[in-house]
Amino acid sequence: MAITIKVLSAGAVKRGVSQIAAEFERTTGTRVAVEFSTAPEVRKRVTAGEIADVIVAPPAVMDDIAKQGKILADTRAFLGRSRMGIVVHADSSPPDLGSTAAFKKFLEGATAVVYNRASSGLYAAKLMEKLGLAAALGSRTVVVDTGGAIMEYVGGHAPGAVGLAQISEVMVLIDKGCAVKLAAPLPDEIQNVTSYDAAATASSATQEAARALARALTSQEAKKVFAATGIS
Repeated sequence: MAITIKVLSAGAVKRGVSQIAAEFERTTGTRVAVEFSTAPEVRKRVTAGEIADVIVAPPAVMDDIAKQGKILADTRAFLGRSRMGIVVHADSSPPDLGSTAAFKKFLEGATAVVYNRASSGLYAAKLMEKLGLAAALGSRTVVVDTGGAIMEYVGGHAPGAVGLAQISEVMVLIDKGCAVKLAAPLPDEIQNVTSYDAAATASSATQEAARALARALTSQEAKKVFAATGIS
């Protein structure tokens, strides 16, 4: 009987993790069940005692989990980086977003500015404060739970809603037919880069398989898969 290992992963790397997990299943016969959530929720679930065999999360979250003795330190490795982008309705005209000034002007004219409660959303909230947009936007700021919810909101509120999200998550929803497009990455001077690590857990009952999957997720071959999904 095939064993099953569970992966608890941040959502921004969903496409790559799903593809590598499927290939791991095919080549090893080990079943892989993957659950995706926001990075803060991953921290909360693991801290509360939820059992998983492999965890994929940003370094700050992984550090917290490591301090609790819940990962195998020698399996932890860098998976990739995600950058943030600006999301508009699929029928919108391409805006000029090559500078911070142009970005700020564009948001000032938006009917809604949408971000989530994950790591990228926390950054977006701080960015709105830094650029003096928080007060100006007021009730036009919409905070949702997930990256997918950002795209669903923008796709359903044409033409003026704007989303701030991980580029990798935007690509997932576009693939699913959501009526949005990536207008541009955030300008370089205000870009936010989120890194992700993978590690096997100390609580895994199938540590050999968990170690193997953690290696697969952080291998050179995996980096090619992730690059095609917007994770570099």
